[in-house]
Amino acid sequence: MRGGTRAGMMRGGGMRGGMLVLVLLWALRAGGTELTFELPDSDKQCFHQELERGVKFTLDYQVITGGHYDVDCYVEDPNGRTIYKETKKQYDSFPHHTEVKGVYTFCFSNEFSTFSHKTVYFDFQVGDEPPILPDMSNRVTALTQMESACVTIHEALNTVIDSQTHYRLREAQDRSRAEDLNGRVSYWSVGETLILFVVSIGQVMLLKSFFTEKRPGSGVAST
Repeated sequence: MRGGTRAGMMRGGGMRGGMLVLVLLWALRAGGTELTFELPDSDKQCFHQELERGVKFTLDYQVITGGHYDVDCYVEDPNGRTIYKETKKQYDSFPHHTEVKGVYTFCFSNEFSTFSHKTVYFDFQVGDEPPILPDMSNRVTALTQMESACVTIHEALNTVIDSQTHYRLREAQDRSRAEDLNGRVSYWSVGETLILFVVSIGQVMLLKSFFTEKRPGSGVAST
């Protein structure tokens, strides 16, 4: 009987652990949208999201490549009122609580640039992060060891995700700068090679002219 009871407890704990893992994975996927897109010169891209009243959202964006790594950004509420506007920003974060229900619009503009192509990343988070456990905010008992471990793992994974995003953006930006610098160095090397080639030919021609024997003219009359 004792062995059967222990086996039942292990099966129950395994099922509960599986449910906690599923809830943990669902919580990591809920509530956010990330997108990296290309913004041509003299162009504008707008995105729309329908939100309820009293909902918190946060817009984080960063220019990865192009020009001086800057872009214009503004956010409008459903009534067309501008609630956020910044010009020529490399990165920024805008948190806001909605006051009216409807479709909110946020746009990124590169209209001030005539030849610089931009790559922009943004992260749009809606609402507060849901609790891992459905009854976590109302429960009066302490968390079990497995539940505490799930909460700790969830917080650690959020930190890892934020760090990965930060370093991925920095890596993309640094790679773009390195490629741009490599292109400039290549063009400069080609230019120096052409200049050296022209100077070498000029020096050869000049030295050749020094040693060329000048023949006297044949206009002297014979006697």
